[in-house]
Amino acid sequence: MLTEERALRAYATMMNTFDLSVLEPLLADDFHYASQWVFAEIETKSDYLEYIVPKLEAIRKSESRVWAELGHLDHTCPGPCVVLAQGNKDELVATVLLRVRDDKIARIDMCAVPAPDSAKRSGIYPPEESLKP
Repeated sequence: MLTEERALRAYATMMNTFDLSVLEPLLADDFHYASQWVFAEIETKSDYLEYIVPKLEAIRKSESRVWAELGHLDHTCPGPCVVLAQGNKDELVATVLLRVRDDKIARIDMCAVPAPDSAKRSGIYPPEESLKP
């Protein structure tokens, strides 16, 4: 059974390793992705894959590393999250939330609110052994 925690670990692993194969099989066909910095929402898995592949490649080639850390929110949207930082682990830039439905990731939201500095940070930057089946 796919839990939010496992899905968030997969997302963080993808961001930390640039390996989309960890996340792709977990996405629902009618998957949605939204960012509070972008007007249009992505409404299908295939459109998200077209979006994220070049984004991961651009991040990989950039001088500014992205850090995806597991976290937890106690208010606004209580529950697990991923805290994204860019440049170094303390340059927090976004909070990532998601929803699981029918054992697949139905939605991922990249957020400024709730603020990433409002999350309890774990110090865990997947991948790690617990990701293995």
